[in-house]
Amino acid sequence: MTAAEVGEGEEERERDAGPPTLAVVTSLVAAGIASLAALLAAPLGGALLAVATVGFVAGSVGRSYRALSWAAGIGLVGLVVAGYRGGGVESLLVGGVALAVAWDVADHGLSVGEQVGRDARTRRNVAVHAGTTLLAGGLSAGVVYGVYLAAAGSQPVAVLALLLFGAVVLASVLR
Repeated sequence: MTAAEVGEGEEERERDAGPPTLAVVTSLVAAGIASLAALLAAPLGGALLAVATVGFVAGSVGRSYRALSWAAGIGLVGLVVAGYRGGGVESLLVGGVALAVAWDVADHGLSVGEQVGRDARTRRNVAVHAGTTLLAGGLSAGVVYGVYLAAAGSQPVAVLALLLFGAVVLASVLR
């Protein structure tokens, strides 16, 4: 082999289509915050969100949108369980926003990895996407919390209904 042939082989190496490291780390940090918030609200809900965090790891490493969706679904069930068991509204809202950020950033990371690869310069893209999702989630949670304070008082059933309404609003903002 000549030196030119070796150089050509290096240029033609296949790119890694995995998600960028920043997207994976950001998703896991957000999922950890969601788990902690739900754990403070109700231990069973926190345990389900911890399972969801493992699902986010599996979905990111395995490049599986389906695993990410299952993890988000398990996390949502964990939040509902925590709300049903009388968890604090503040903890549930923080957990809900963090879960939405974890899912959205992991999903975005898979898309970015497929399009440009893990080694491409994507830090700014991932950071802006995560920040925008966090901002939309924070604003949605603020509106839901304001409505809760104005209308619901401290009734657990009303909290659950408002949280589900907030989840629908958050999902529509993200899409």
